[in-house]
Amino acid sequence: MAEQGLGELFWAVARELRSRTRDALEPWAITPSQSRALSVLLGDEQHRLSDLAERLRIAPRSATEVVDHLERSGLVERRPDPADRRATLIVLTGRGRAAADDIRAARIIEADRFFGRLEPADRTELARILHLLQEGEQAANPG
Repeated sequence: MAEQGLGELFWAVARELRSRTRDALEPWAITPSQSRALSVLLGDEQHRLSDLAERLRIAPRSATEVVDHLERSGLVERRPDPADRRATLIVLTGRGRAAADDIRAARIIEADRFFGRLEPADRTELARILHLLQEGEQAANPG
C-alpha cells in the first residue's frame, strides 16, 4: 500500500471517529475540544489557563473560549490561584465532574461500537501500532 494511500485511509477513519464523537457529545451540547478540557481537568483537578492550553495543544485564546463556554454551562469555575494572586485556576464543578464522567463513558461506548467491527486480534494489533506511532511522536516532540 502506498504511503499516501495509508495516510488518506487513516484520515478517513479519523474523520469517521470524530464524527461519531461529535454525535456522542450532543446530549451535553459541547464540542470535542470542550470534552477534552473536561477530561484533562477530571484527571488533574485544576489548571491555570495557560497550562490547560498547553495540555490541549491549542492557543491560549482558544483555551479561553473553551473555558468561557464550560463556565457559562456551569461545568467549570475560575478560582484565584493561592500561589499567585494574579493567576486563576480552572476547576471542575460538581456538575462538571458528573458530566466529564458521563462523557467519558459515552465515548468509551462509542469507541467500542466503532472498533467492535474488528476481530479481537485486529483490535490488539491496531492498539499496538497506534501506541508505537504515539510513542514515536512523543519522542520526537517531548513536552
